[in-house]
Amino acid sequence: MSDNPMNEPRESMEFDVVIVGAGPAGLAAAIKLKQLDENLSVVVLEKGAEVGAHILSGAVVDPIGLDKLIPDWRNDPDHPMKTPVTDDQFLFLGPAGSIRLPNFAMPPLMNNHGNYIVSLGNVARWMAARAEALGVEIYPGFAAAEIIYDDKGAMKGVATGDMGIEKDGTPGPMFARGMELHGKYVLIAEGVRGSIAKQLINKFDLDKDCEPGKFGLGIKELWQVDPSKHKPGLVQHSFGWPLDMKTGGGSFLYHLEDNQVAVGFVLHLNYKNPYLSPFEEFQRFKTHPRIRETFEGGKRISYGARAITEGGWQSVPKVSFPGGALIGCSAGFVNVPRIKGSHNAVLSGIIAAEKVVEALAAGKANDDALITYENEWRSSEIGDDLKKVRNVKPLWSRFGTALGVGIGGIDMWINQLTKGWSPLGTLKHGKTDAASVEKADKHKPINYPKPDGVLTFDRLSSVFLSNTNHEENQPVHLKVLNPELQKTSEYAEFAGLSYRYCPAGVYEWVDSAGNTITAPHDYEASDDVRFQINAQNCVHCKTCDIKDPNQNINWTVPQGGEGPVYPNM
Repeated sequence: MSDNPMNEPRESMEFDVVIVGAGPAGLAAAIKLKQLDENLSVVVLEKGAEVGAHILSGAVVDPIGLDKLIPDWRNDPDHPMKTPVTDDQFLFLGPAGSIRLPNFAMPPLMNNHGNYIVSLGNVARWMAARAEALGVEIYPGFAAAEIIYDDKGAMKGVATGDMGIEKDGTPGPMFARGMELHGKYVLIAEGVRGSIAKQLINKFDLDKDCEPGKFGLGIKELWQVDPSKHKPGLVQHSFGWPLDMKTGGGSFLYHLEDNQVAVGFVLHLNYKNPYLSPFEEFQRFKTHPRIRETFEGGKRISYGARAITEGGWQSVPKVSFPGGALIGCSAGFVNVPRIKGSHNAVLSGIIAAEKVVEALAAGKANDDALITYENEWRSSEIGDDLKKVRNVKPLWSRFGTALGVGIGGIDMWINQLTKGWSPLGTLKHGKTDAASVEKADKHKPINYPKPDGVLTFDRLSSVFLSNTNHEENQPVHLKVLNPELQKTSEYAEFAGLSYRYCPAGVYEWVDSAGNTITAPHDYEASDDVRFQINAQNCVHCKTCDIKDPNQNINWTVPQGGEGPVYPNM
């Protein structure tokens, strides 16, 4: 036997159900499983240092999922839904002014009456306490790094990552082998572009009959504002400036309790210009007269970024596979125009749990029994929610903001009135987000203003507020598949766009003197250019895994417990 401790067999634990991810979907599934059968053994793995540490969302929550899962949640004095929506505003921003769109013109499904402004991380923490009270085991700080298959090729569990591996890939003095967790069924609730879900989709060809996945990058800050400018319950959505009419995206201001305002910016990742920087566009957005007035005299207290699924109805892959299922954002159940997905995440967790219990009661395990979940979601509240808005994203992508949003609004009205019928049918998305970016010679560089440190900021000071931490002496978890291709294509043809699309300063192109290259150079004159990865900055947004034009960067999990620690995002 080899003396290498990395080759030692792992210890294993057996459960009825293993759930990967302690977000709304995974925790809803765990709660529902125990509600249906208190004797089931259920474990939830969470890669964040604590439940909620990696959760970032707007968030305005539609309580339809919680009403179904925990009907009496409003009677719990500890519930986190403290701020009901009291005012709903939709703005179109120009360079210097704004136009408020009348609420009566908006499709009814866009109405936020009855919804709540929340910290989704705090919602997850509350749900975790409810789950643990029912007997669910939750293990934060353990990242699912490897899929375990049985001898028939079905998924039977996951292995957590080894700890204490040195940067050169060898075991260090604090090395500890990972643990295998086996289940009769495994539910994947990692969120957007999860590494385990990505492997399963590829292995079982789950996306062969659907449109390409589409994504946005959401960047968010939490501010403490002047009490005179705080309007608890105000939800303000906007689109337009600073983006041009060909680039999709939108923004929001949500007024929570305690003089806090969440401000966010979502950029569709099918943008074409490699010189565009989502982070810088977000900073510019805050300088708009209608926006900056809220934050003058305030203080920024937190920052984060996360990819968002935007493909909707036609991009959801097959959600069941031998031994388990995808739930929540791992499946892609976000309603793009509503900028909401947590309600569908909870609903998907409920449906999947019901089907797991049925299968276990029939004596089944590690098989295709969860096809019943696959067959049900489209006819459920989830399908009803997503089908009505299925053409909004492709119309926006095809016709731009002014025309595309207008036609999309009409299509939503028709779908609302006809319960899901559209004269347009179901439109296709076309290119992937990676294939959408164009080479640099078709575009001009964008000169962004320097941050003032009061309203606008740089990346590194922002990452500091995300409480992100990674042990530096470990293998880089961002895997470049072909280093030479980064140089000959990503840098030479696309002007090193990774430097701009990353909202955390992870990627840099540096010259022989160690200086960061911010503008494109002639490749032949700069063959000493080097691709540098500052993995310790990574906030786990997954943008690189999505937007790299050659799909040459693969995001994998670092050691468990690492990454951002969002206190209330």
